[in-house]
Amino acid sequence: MPTAIVTGATGILGREIVAALGKDPKWTKIHALSRKQTEKYPPTVKHDHVDLLASPQEIAKQLKAQNVEGEYLFFAAYMATDSEQGNSDTNGAMLQNFLDALALNGVKLKRVLLPTGGKQYGVHLGPVKCPMEESDPWIEGPGRPPNFYYTQQRILAAEGKKQGFDWVVTYPNDVVGVARGNFMNLSTALAVYAAVNKELTGELEFPGAESFYNRFDSFTYNKLHAEFSLWAILEPKCSNQGFNVNNGDVESWANMWPKLAKKFGLKIPSKQFDRPTPDQSILKLAEVTPYEDVASTNGMEGKTPRGTVTQRIDLVKWSQKKEVKEAWNKLAERDGLEKDVLEKATWGFLGFVLGRNYDVVMSMSKARKYGWTGYIDSWESLEASFDELAKEKMIPKFA
Repeated sequence: MPTAIVTGATGILGREIVAALGKDPKWTKIHALSRKQTEKYPPTVKHDHVDLLASPQEIAKQLKAQNVEGEYLFFAAYMATDSEQGNSDTNGAMLQNFLDALALNGVKLKRVLLPTGGKQYGVHLGPVKCPMEESDPWIEGPGRPPNFYYTQQRILAAEGKKQGFDWVVTYPNDVVGVARGNFMNLSTALAVYAAVNKELTGELEFPGAESFYNRFDSFTYNKLHAEFSLWAILEPKCSNQGFNVNNGDVESWANMWPKLAKKFGLKIPSKQFDRPTPDQSILKLAEVTPYEDVASTNGMEGKTPRGTVTQRIDLVKWSQKKEVKEAWNKLAERDGLEKDVLEKATWGFLGFVLGRNYDVVMSMSKARKYGWTGYIDSWESLEASFDELAKEKMIPKFA
């Protein structure tokens, strides 16, 4: 019967991996590693605290003191810094040091699963080739910023050969879900934006780019990602492979925005894109688009315009407005909500997701060929997340 270690056990992806492992009777022992325990775990799950920023020797001591061992590692830990170089250095070191620590303790891993994300394809840099496929070249080299996903994958491949384990890497995108005490997700900011607008105006104006409203995006429900992770880490065919993991559909905000408005009891303004935009912001992305790295193979050299993120309503500035804060505080007081949700929600991330001027479509063909059949409608995954947020007293209950 397999045993597991999960780092980043309270994160948006790690939380659901732990939950899925705990519900599956064939996993007899699970070590959930995080700074603190935020969930009530079943008997097969044991919470442990480990400082992933420590040296391999210190991590090894901490792991040994808590009897942390397992055959399968889900490395879902992530530490944000203020630069791409910092992200690469810090997250690379966390993975390297943790693997070294396990080796020092004589832990023999069979397989490691590493969740990464859409940055694999350079979606943060501008227009990408769609659909994105796992065989696409890495976006690196002169003029490109470091990418910590590449750093981690190189470490994983090297340590796998050295220590005798194999690996799986997942590429989710625009993750939908809830993690208690963790506000780094799309759902929370979107729900708070809707809830405050219901309090202030009763209207739900799209704050992102008009050009993106009818474009397409791929989303990943964190519960579906967990199901995939448990399947892939035991599936022999997945050895040393990377996989896109998204819901299986492709969505537009033109399709989902009316559903969001209905969910929160709001109206979409008539001719919303004709309204003045005094709070607009525009961010230019990389001068050379990620698409350009493959353009010579399909005859599109120099044809892809530079990426921009246009927010008709800059969400970071919106969240700091006096009337917005007052409306949220009124809501929180009235409904017994967590008051710091407005402040901690990832407004910059939501603004980026809604403001792009290019499609973000991932192919699921490889996973299907390997035998994965999981699917969920993206709107239904968002709606389920909103219901969970309301249950957790992070947003108001719906009428």
